Amino acid sequence: MQNLINKVQVKTAVAIVRAKAALSNRSGQGALDTAIQVLISIVLGALILGGLYLILNATVLPTITDRIKDMFNYHG
Repeated sequence: MQNLINKVQVKTAVAIVRAKAALSNRSGQGALDTAIQVLISIVLGALILGGLYLILNATVLPTITDRIKDMFNYHG
């Protein structure tokens, strides 16, 4: 029984050491920063494109459509 308890304690200690080493490792920090920047850029780009789409459909396209119809329906 004591042998089993010692094995469990050793495995637990090894797991704790590995977890601490993994958490303190900063080797992938640059890749994480780059991934976050890319994600933020994609979200901001989608928001800007969505806003432009709403502006174009709400104000610009109806005005252009009316002007084109007026050009072809000219009664002079």
